[in-house]
Amino acid sequence: MQFSDRTAAGKLLAEKLADFRGTETLVLALPRGGVVVGFEIARKLNTPLEVLVARKLGAPGNPEFGFGAIARENTVFLDEQTVKLLGLAKEQIDEIIARENLELKRREKLYCGERKFPALAGKTVILVDDGIATGVTVKVALKFIRKQNPARIILAVPVLAAESIEIFEPEVDGIIYLQAPTHLGAVGAWYDSFPQNTDTEIIELLTKSRLLAQSQ
Repeated sequence: MQFSDRTAAGKLLAEKLADFRGTETLVLALPRGGVVVGFEIARKLNTPLEVLVARKLGAPGNPEFGFGAIARENTVFLDEQTVKLLGLAKEQIDEIIARENLELKRREKLYCGERKFPALAGKTVILVDDGIATGVTVKVALKFIRKQNPARIILAVPVLAAESIEIFEPEVDGIIYLQAPTHLGAVGAWYDSFPQNTDTEIIELLTKSRLLAQSQ
């Protein structure tokens, strides 16, 4: 199955999440692409949509190669095997974390303004992204969510590698997906249209989702 775009993938994924409709459900989306998918899920389930900013920690000289990730409340995930492979010293890691944390804070301020992050305790949290490749940002997001004591965590993505299911199953209460190929390649290859979403687009979707929730 090839998805026409993130909106279409979100609508298809929402159909498989219908059983999670309820007042104690919250959709958390990873920006930027995950917010587009998450918007359709939140609209279908009549649940709130919130953004959870996570930043990949990229290797020196090769920032696309992630050795870990960070999220809010100083949550850090490090892939120790990759760190060892790269031969990274603690000082190097700390410097990269500090730099990415500045960008994380900037985006949180941009997307959320002065709104407080929602309480997750006792709720069903659906974590959404547009696909999982390396999985480091999803790993750190799950680490943060677990600290908030939710009732259950559901991971929802249109596409992920088959081997990722085994990796993430022990960390969540359920994984909902549309495609799980043996050879994933780039996530964008599974979409006919896979543009880089702008901050303006994300803010508009978050605002629209809040307005829809208030009108229910």
